[in-house]
Amino acid sequence: MRDYDEITSFLGEWGPFQSTIFILLSLSTIPNGYGGLSMMFVSDTPHHHCSLPYLNSIGSNLSQALPLEEVNGKLDYSRCTRYTRLNSTEAQFSNETERCLDGWDYSTEQYISTITTEWNLVCGDAWKVPFSLSVFFMGVLTGSFVAGHLSDRFGRKSLFFLTMAAQTIFTLIQAVSGSWEMFAILYFINGMGQISNYMAAFILGNEVLGESSRLAFSTVGTCVFFALGYTVLPLCAYFIRSWRILLLVLALPGFLYIPLWWFSVTISYYGLSLSTPNMSGDLYLNCLLSAVMELVAYTGAWLLLKVASRRAIISSTLLIGGTVLLLIQMVPENFSSFSVGLAMVGKLGVTAAFSVMYVSAMELYPTVVRGMGMGVCSMSSRLGGISSPFLAFMGTYNKALPYIVMGLLMLSMGLLCLLLPETRSIALPEDLSQVQPLNCCCYRGEPAAEPEACRTEDQLSAEDRNMQMKE
Repeated sequence: MRDYDEITSFLGEWGPFQSTIFILLSLSTIPNGYGGLSMMFVSDTPHHHCSLPYLNSIGSNLSQALPLEEVNGKLDYSRCTRYTRLNSTEAQFSNETERCLDGWDYSTEQYISTITTEWNLVCGDAWKVPFSLSVFFMGVLTGSFVAGHLSDRFGRKSLFFLTMAAQTIFTLIQAVSGSWEMFAILYFINGMGQISNYMAAFILGNEVLGESSRLAFSTVGTCVFFALGYTVLPLCAYFIRSWRILLLVLALPGFLYIPLWWFSVTISYYGLSLSTPNMSGDLYLNCLLSAVMELVAYTGAWLLLKVASRRAIISSTLLIGGTVLLLIQMVPENFSSFSVGLAMVGKLGVTAAFSVMYVSAMELYPTVVRGMGMGVCSMSSRLGGISSPFLAFMGTYNKALPYIVMGLLMLSMGLLCLLLPETRSIALPEDLSQVQPLNCCCYRGEPAAEPEACRTEDQLSAEDRNMQMKE
């Protein structure tokens, strides 16, 4: 029986395929570098003391209301007790102490918020902070047991993408946790996803890459990029002092492994639809206009598909829609009708792109994997749908913020879509050999095989004659 290296020797030792696999799998380990270590910033405990809501009203100060205790070799105000008041209207305190009945006041010198300040994980509940990290490593332990079996049962690639999606999605949900219990449960799932993702990437890389590049992948690839993720953590934490926003930012790299044009279009589509209440003017009229724009967009897309290329339609509608959404923030408040008009043009663009993308994706995938490919695209778009309510919710803080995010997403995806191959007037591919290559100067694949249905009768008859002559 031939060994594995002999069977896969046709792939070669190093080339465009191996370099792409090497880079993509190495990049996937960056989130693992800050996944568990982010707790040093997310759960840090700032300086705090018992809350004293009556302090200013009675003209007292901290030295009268709080006992002193030794903390790290220095005298400081007690963090868990305060003196009992003798009179509710005067600054008189007894020598007896009581628990912090009114909560705690935290210093905001270093952090805006952490999970410690959010849920008062101090004093009697201080054990929950280290336990949160222990829960994460319990997830890592559980993932270590099941990852190997799952990768053998369902394949390395399937497990890799599934766990990358799980890491990203559950980190996003973790950032909006409503309680410490919810945070801890999601952290457990993240631990499972992180180790499973790392193992899947490590095994996949070593099995696909040639013998000469495995050593580099196992050290420079996975380990150095893991350390790079660790390096990114303090840089992000330095500029982002809110634990919720920090987790949201740390979750973003995971979206690089999702078909982003589907995610961006869906989040922009539903984000615009759900942002209707944040628009100026009458809610019912704005909703009606938004619905009418869809009718216009679908009809226009149908007509454009007959005369223009799929790639040009998707790119142009996204670029136009993204541009007008970015212009909304520049419109003065007294021109509210103009702002609504720009939003409707943006809705027109993203809706047209949405409808054309289904046609383009269906024509891109060959018959043997068309169902699976469309399923992956649909899954990616639903992730955008899941995120869209939070995008609309941003409008409660700043009306322009959702439009800025959607505009930037649409512009970036409008440019990236230019890399997609054109499928207009080309027969549906039947197998993987007929798939069109990316329209990218950095990739020059072999031209796709021509489907049988595209060949003329003269070509087919000539081929038959040649076969007969050879026989």
